[in-house]
Amino acid sequence: MTEGRRLRLVFMGTPDFAVPSLQALAADGRCDVALVVTQPDRPSGRGHALTAPPVKVAATELGLPVYQPESLRDEATWEPLRAGFDLFVVAAYGQILRQAVLDLPRMGCVNVHASLLPRWRGAAPIHRAIAAGDATTGVSIMRMERGLDTGPVYAMGALMIGDEETAGELHDRLAIVGAKLLVETLDSVADTTVVPAPQPKTRTTYAKMLGAGDRRVDFEAPAAAVASVINGMSPWPGVMICCGDEPMTLLRARVSALPGDGAAAGTIVAADAGAGLHIACGDGVIEVIELKRPGKRKMAATECLRGVSLPAGAPVTSGP
Repeated sequence: MTEGRRLRLVFMGTPDFAVPSLQALAADGRCDVALVVTQPDRPSGRGHALTAPPVKVAATELGLPVYQPESLRDEATWEPLRAGFDLFVVAAYGQILRQAVLDLPRMGCVNVHASLLPRWRGAAPIHRAIAAGDATTGVSIMRMERGLDTGPVYAMGALMIGDEETAGELHDRLAIVGAKLLVETLDSVADTTVVPAPQPKTRTTYAKMLGAGDRRVDFEAPAAAVASVINGMSPWPGVMICCGDEPMTLLRARVSALPGDGAAAGTIVAADAGAGLHIACGDGVIEVIELKRPGKRKMAATECLRGVSLPAGAPVTSGP
């Protein structure tokens, strides 16, 4: 980076994941965050009140100007982005940027992506890494190009995924790692002699967008795989089950020490305030550690079962 010259940049991001990166750039003396681009305010909650995205809230607190186009597909919306910026920094903005937008800043665009690329390119890398049973994941600082998360990588930071760690918990850890790695990489991004490393052409996986189908789990799968899916979909969208007329969202699980004793996959092995909730799988048994009933707060399974009767041997179904 040129001595004494600050990088004049645009930050593009929307959810909580992007907030630490914005805050880190705003605090870095090498940067001038001249504009923050985020999604429009959206209706939220039971009252459907318009709610600002977390990045807008953070930018307002930092005194930074905010731009909220409905989309950047129309060239007319690019006008605020043409003001001679050095760099665009993107972190979970929520839109695919056209090549013409990527070409606007002098140094191009970099992205803070929550995976070790090329594994888990796409929309939901944190959820998919846990659901797949990955032992590690991380953050990549990548130069953006037309393809979906295909650009060359400046730096990566790896993390071990904790036992029973949920997507929500891993999200928060990765957001901090991403912010730190971003500021550590700024000098390399600004140095035109530094060439980012192309991604390997093998080991590519795609983290497709989450949908209603992700609220289901197949209890015919091994217990470890079932627990990974439950933790990977927590807290949202949440794996749902129903036993009789009792619907529940499962929020944390692990492989149970209880034997299945020949119980059919998808049936309750034990369910009481002392033992907790244990469900047979295709191979082994899972223990549900945390869950949520409709209209209730999240609670430990043992606490929930003080007021709910689920008989051993009863079948459970999964899905919305």
